[in-house]
Amino acid sequence: MMTEIAGPWSEDDVRDFLQTAVLPLRLAAVGTDGYPRVVSVWFEARGGELVCVSHRESKLVKLLRANPRVGFEVAPEKPPYHGVRGQGEVRLAPLEEDPALDRLLDKYLGGKESKVGNWLLARRDEETLVMITPLRLFSWDYRDRMSDVESGE
Repeated sequence: MMTEIAGPWSEDDVRDFLQTAVLPLRLAAVGTDGYPRVVSVWFEARGGELVCVSHRESKLVKLLRANPRVGFEVAPEKPPYHGVRGQGEVRLAPLEEDPALDRLLDKYLGGKESKVGNWLLARRDEETLVMITPLRLFSWDYRDRMSDVESGE
């Protein structure tokens, strides 16, 4: 499956941004009423996919089981604005021995030893891998035109 890429960034720029961004991925899943639900999740870019972890009984996983089509965005909340948006399809699988949860804890918390880290690791067998295959990616970058705006990062 080929990913369409549009916007000012090259494919390498998009890949590098998704590999290095320590930002939440805002994931839009379609609700049973046809309206999107937006959930912020930790993610890692791995082998052309965006990989997240969620509890197997979470509302997000239930929505994704019913409809694997998603929209997503990775971008800082404060100016100067830039980032990547996209659309894709999700595959779900039990977390089992996949290292995604450990890597996400390292990436977002700096390690596994914390209250939330211990809590997530204690219920590892209840977690689900959420693997997003991007079909379309769109970058945008307003940093040059907003160069006089202080960054909040």
